[in-house]
Amino acid sequence: MEIKEFQKIIKDTYYEKDKRRGVEGTFRWFVEEVGELAKAIRRGDRENLMEEFSDVMAWLFSLANLEGIDMEEAAQRYAHGCPKCGHIPCTCDE
Repeated sequence: MEIKEFQKIIKDTYYEKDKRRGVEGTFRWFVEEVGELAKAIRRGDRENLMEEFSDVMAWLFSLANLEGIDMEEAAQRYAHGCPKCGHIPCTCDE
């Protein structure tokens, strides 16, 4: 599935609910899902990782839809590697 296609599916499915909830409420749901992903990683719960990664992705795309951000365009920032140093792999000091 292409990024643009995924974003459209998320918008078609959830936009009206997300709009009623607003950016702040939708952001709180996103953060909650990130927390659930963190728990799955910490526990080493491989079975749950796919679900949690997909939930985080869906909520991130919901936020992008509310803010009018094209995620395919946003991903282009990384199309040539690290946006800071421009290398693959990144050579920036951490």
